[in-house]
Amino acid sequence: MTGPLWELLFKGAWITVQLTLYSAALAAALAFGIGLARTSRLWIVRFLSGVYVEFFRGTSALVLMFWLFFALPLLGWQLAGLWAGTLALGLCYGAYGSEVVRGALQSVPAAQREAAVALSFSPWQRLRKVILPQAVPEMMPTFNNLLIELLKGTALASLLSIGELTFEAKLARLSTGESAQVYGIILVMYFVIAFVVTRVMRLLERRAKASVGRASLAGGGR
Repeated sequence: MTGPLWELLFKGAWITVQLTLYSAALAAALAFGIGLARTSRLWIVRFLSGVYVEFFRGTSALVLMFWLFFALPLLGWQLAGLWAGTLALGLCYGAYGSEVVRGALQSVPAAQREAAVALSFSPWQRLRKVILPQAVPEMMPTFNNLLIELLKGTALASLLSIGELTFEAKLARLSTGESAQVYGIILVMYFVIAFVVTRVMRLLERRAKASVGRASLAGGGR
């Protein structure tokens, strides 16, 4: 391939990275917010957060993307393709992530919560000083998998004509006719991005475990 086509692919890779980061930030915020709401003592909060989880976990990210990009303007709001893709992926993966957060929070031993109550910690202090430090390390491996799935899910945005990696690869294929070469290259590019993401997430996991005095069992091989 010629230099301009390589430039096209690297430009698409950068858009893919941006879309992944924006979607992951939204998904993480939703995951923690909804995950905490799912453990609330108020039934109405648990109910509403459960409705969110069931709806967005049970809908197609692609169809949601289409709705935000093509149908929402009929109601008076026009979203750029990048933001429609970000919102759709963030909402869907936030629903998956919220269940990870809920499960990790509930896995903290009851004795730890009772000890925090005995120390007269407020609910916020119990969450910040006792529950989250123990729950976050349990979330990290699953969050790593979800982040990789989100990265691969960004390819759906190519159907909105967003210039991410898959869309730019299609243009390069049409220009050169070299399907095997072009798609082989972007397979490697997706792998490289996913590999970097995995290493970063494993580093964060080790640090989270070290902060509560727990060594990673596989730390020596990472």
